[in-house]
Amino acid sequence: MKWITREKVKVDRVACPWLIRKFIDPQAEFLFVPADQVLAVAQREGATPYDVPGVELGHHGKECSFDAIVKKCGLVHDAALLLLARIVNGADTDNSLWNQRESDGLRAIAEGFRHLGYRDDHALNAAEWIVYDALYAYCQQQVRQAP
Repeated sequence: MKWITREKVKVDRVACPWLIRKFIDPQAEFLFVPADQVLAVAQREGATPYDVPGVELGHHGKECSFDAIVKKCGLVHDAALLLLARIVNGADTDNSLWNQRESDGLRAIAEGFRHLGYRDDHALNAAEWIVYDALYAYCQQQVRQAP
């Protein structure tokens, strides 16, 4: 399956590919193109667009693209993943939906990764996914410890 979004990734456009590869399609292919080319390239390549205005797997109200993918793909029964979705949402938005304390840290980490000089969005994603693995492990522990 091919997925496509805007180039120069940050929070949502790193979290979504991580989510897709980890829970939906381990063989997924990702395309990162200029914002004004996403829909045309999506049609030409048969790719599913995400995190661009006007698409099903984009921002809707205060929810971000990660939220849309979790819902669309039926991943709503994993409490740790739902907690991670709240953190991603807060880091990618104004954090007013869930007010997750961890979101500011994720936003800072994502911004830092953008300044490490990765050659392209694929390399940045490959490097940064360990952050999402760690956050998911943190969320699993938080869920286990919840009363």
